[in-house]
Amino acid sequence: MTRFLLVPGRGVPLANHWSRQWARCGFVWAPPPPGPPYVAADRVAALQAVVAASSESAVLVAHSAGCLTVAFWAEQHTGPVAGALLVTSPAPDDIPRRPLPFPAIMVVSRNDPHCGFDDGVRLAGDWGARVVDAGPVGHLDSTSGFGPWPDGEKLVATLAGGAVPPG
Repeated sequence: MTRFLLVPGRGVPLANHWSRQWARCGFVWAPPPPGPPYVAADRVAALQAVVAASSESAVLVAHSAGCLTVAFWAEQHTGPVAGALLVTSPAPDDIPRRPLPFPAIMVVSRNDPHCGFDDGVRLAGDWGARVVDAGPVGHLDSTSGFGPWPDGEKLVATLAGGAVPPG
């Protein structure tokens, strides 16, 4: 069995955000969206608690600052992670830049207000993630028109090694 864990960004996603829709279909928050401020150590500890709670393989689905949480977690911990979908990560200077120890796909936007396209591609390369050019999709959130995101569901399925995501 594969677990599908949503790693939230800095804020609480709006009700129609694709991640909230996926949570209603059986994806599990790791941790639940706490809202600002973003404290990396707290988020990493909360993610570790969820990952370590089971020996079942997990696919991490991270949005925005949640991608940073995944990178910090991977630098400090190991666990049964089969892969990660990293969606529109910011690219600050003070984050881990080593390859992740599991397969990853990084979705990069052409017009993300939080990360330039070239910076996102460079970060994906640092993490060893395959880049998906999503085109001009903003931050791939509710504000930029993403409630449902069927292309994201397909990307999760490729990381799940044949396991079918809930929904």
